[in-house]
Amino acid sequence: MTEDVEPERAQPIAVGPPRRRLSRAARVRAERDRRRRRLVTGAALVVLTVVVVAVAFLGSKLWHGMTGTPNDFAGDGVDDVVIQVHEGDSTTAVAQTLVDANVVATAAGFVEAASSSAAIAAIQPGFYRVRTEIPAALAVDKLADPANRVGKMTIPEGRQLDDTTDVKTHAVTAGIFTLISNASCVELNGEQECVPAAELQAAASTAARADLQIPDWAAERVDAMGDDHRRIEGLIAAGTWNVDPSASATEILADLIDTSTTHYTRDGLLETGAAMNMSPYDVLVVGSLVQKESTPEDFPKVARVIYNRLAEPQKLEFDSTVNYSLDRQEIATTDADRAAVTPWNTYASEGLPATPIAAPGQPAIEAAVHPADGDWLYFVTIDMSGTTLFTKDYQQHLASIEIARRNGVLDSAR
Repeated sequence: MTEDVEPERAQPIAVGPPRRRLSRAARVRAERDRRRRRLVTGAALVVLTVVVVAVAFLGSKLWHGMTGTPNDFAGDGVDDVVIQVHEGDSTTAVAQTLVDANVVATAAGFVEAASSSAAIAAIQPGFYRVRTEIPAALAVDKLADPANRVGKMTIPEGRQLDDTTDVKTHAVTAGIFTLISNASCVELNGEQECVPAAELQAAASTAARADLQIPDWAAERVDAMGDDHRRIEGLIAAGTWNVDPSASATEILADLIDTSTTHYTRDGLLETGAAMNMSPYDVLVVGSLVQKESTPEDFPKVARVIYNRLAEPQKLEFDSTVNYSLDRQEIATTDADRAAVTPWNTYASEGLPATPIAAPGQPAIEAAVHPADGDWLYFVTIDMSGTTLFTKDYQQHLASIEIARRNGVLDSAR
């Protein structure tokens, strides 16, 4: 029987010199060195990161400053441009308008630059000339400068579309077309641009009624005037308005007529016309007559005289309606002028003129809407202070005329 023999195991072979055991102090020093090396390496990496970030930031700022960026533009701008600030616009809304026109790079940049500007906080609706691609701070300065507001105009009460000439002094009073043309003038990149008064007159004559924003209550009377530019007389109200210098003649007139219609409607024109069995347009005509025939303190009485005469019926016989088609201002008209038949001459025809004869102001409209109570049919101004006598009796009216003549007042009897 054979005995089991356990095989021999391979013995490890030592390679290299034998290891030297380190003392405890040496091991502590080695660990300390390793920690120091790790700290130095980490600190170097942090410094390198900071340097890289700083270089990138400064490079970006330099690039932005030279070329204009999503953050801000630099320099004095490229081209002149006109922007509009609308009624009720916030600073953010103004900023977006500027971004859309390529004036500033970002809305946020403008809002930040304007945050301490009282002028921007109180900016008025209207049109402003600025330049494209300018720094936000410069845009704030441009909008805050009144010299950069363009297109603002004031139509005085009683002004008519065409220029008028004073018969005695030969002084010319600018009409509404001329006022609009002057307001439309703006200098862009060194060149003056305006919408000529002749273009405005042509648009008033030939533009489609819808394109001019003629209100429905005036449509029939406007159409009846054919291509006479005075068909829109009175539809542009007296007041202070904004004109877009970049708009066409038709667009400018349409905006003014549309805005004026809103004001007239707010003042009660529609309701008064219905209450008096008159069209709102006729009430507007009455307002224009009131404006031209008297001073504000007598507006309500003159309105009542007009309504009383229309109810008789009796010719109005107002010299202002004679002068209107002659484009002149004269207190006393001639027999020949009064005899001439025109769409406006109330000596030659009964009833109201075909159109208003001027732009009535709010007080005149108010008087036409709310006339005074009274039975007067006549009135005449008797002195240079503007004292006006009203009466129903014709003989008393003739006596008042004699007083006016003695005082050197040339107003004709009504």
